[in-house]
Amino acid sequence: MDEDEFWAVVEDARSGVGDTRTGEGAEEVATRVGQRLAASGPDTAVAFDLRYDLLAARSYDGTLWAAAYLMKGGCSDDAFDYFRGWLVAQGRTVWERALENPDTLAELGIDPDDDFLEGEDMLSVGRAAFAGDEDFHAAVDAARRELPADTFAFTLTGDDFDYEDDDEIRARFPRLAAVYLD
Repeated sequence: MDEDEFWAVVEDARSGVGDTRTGEGAEEVATRVGQRLAASGPDTAVAFDLRYDLLAARSYDGTLWAAAYLMKGGCSDDAFDYFRGWLVAQGRTVWERALENPDTLAELGIDPDDDFLEGEDMLSVGRAAFAGDEDFHAAVDAARRELPADTFAFTLTGDDFDYEDDDEIRARFPRLAAVYLD
């Protein structure tokens, strides 16, 4: 599954969901993606999962993590995974803009008191097309063996800085800081 096909599934699932910015809205998108994958069959579900993993590896970025930390009032490893699941549920345009410049997330108009911003369900939507987890994981493992070993390498990219340094946050994310710090 190429990136355009992946995003077409996500965008189709987003249609009809009122507000994807909430945790509930992001979970509804994940549910709809899972339904579409189940209808398309196991091969599509595996391909979607592999593409998701590629996007997750590409977005394993310290600058994006800092923005998530600010927006959520803290952000562990798992919470960053769930944040990126939420970010996928926002659609391709928001995703790509956020990876290029996380400060663009300020444009979404998210209530600063809503620090949930998680889409954990998005991480496992590929399982929807399988009767059991073992079958799914075996199929994903087999598909991964067909790809170069470093395809899914999670190496943190971006800048390393103190996420709790308000002056640094204001300098790097002026629009997000205006919402979450001021």
